[in-house]
Amino acid sequence: MKTNKKAARLAGALYLLYLILTIVASKVLLASSSLNGDVATTATNIMASAGQFRLGIVVDLVAALFFFLAAWALYVLLKPTNGPLALLFLLLHLGGDAVWCLSSLNLFAALLSANGVDYLQVFAADQLQALTMLFLNLRDTGNWIAQLFYGAWLLPLGYLVFKSRILPRALGILLMIHCGVWLLTFAQKLLLPGADAITSVSYPLGFIAEFALTLWLLVMGAREPQPAAVEVD
Repeated sequence: MKTNKKAARLAGALYLLYLILTIVASKVLLASSSLNGDVATTATNIMASAGQFRLGIVVDLVAALFFFLAAWALYVLLKPTNGPLALLFLLLHLGGDAVWCLSSLNLFAALLSANGVDYLQVFAADQLQALTMLFLNLRDTGNWIAQLFYGAWLLPLGYLVFKSRILPRALGILLMIHCGVWLLTFAQKLLLPGADAITSVSYPLGFIAEFALTLWLLVMGAREPQPAAVEVD
């Protein structure tokens, strides 16, 4: 029974669903929450598309669920190579998911302040708009805090891909490089928020690394482990 191929293709399918959903959520449904606009325009856009915005939050959370399930499938696939390291990358991933989901509460808060629900009438319109932008900034910061865990999980994952011999070693090397560059991106975003030198490299590298892993898992699957050679005296 080709258990490795099944686990690999399940991981690839879940990873692909995560990628699709997170792009739809961030680039389409939650586009009105962009921090690039002015305060009043951003609050007005959220209020005008409240239903779409709420759907975007739900899709974003479902994407987080699929991302964790993809990590779990990779854990099942790579656990025979090194159980403790596989558990480590699963726990690191879970840490990122927890921060991501908690930061989504700020999106609900931004929606409430933009709509000016009854119990917020004590605030003036410009104050509510400022609160909306504050919540959006907190959500953005929370997402970047999650990247500390999402970056760190790539190191044990890449190492296990490299050592397992059931997936291409080049994928493991690429994931480990992605880990280092992504952690630098995390540091740049929080320490030097105006800089973008590292992101110009990390974004395309991250897309290539994660899409390559997803595509290989989904299309090629994984090789079955070779039985250990028996020594004859």
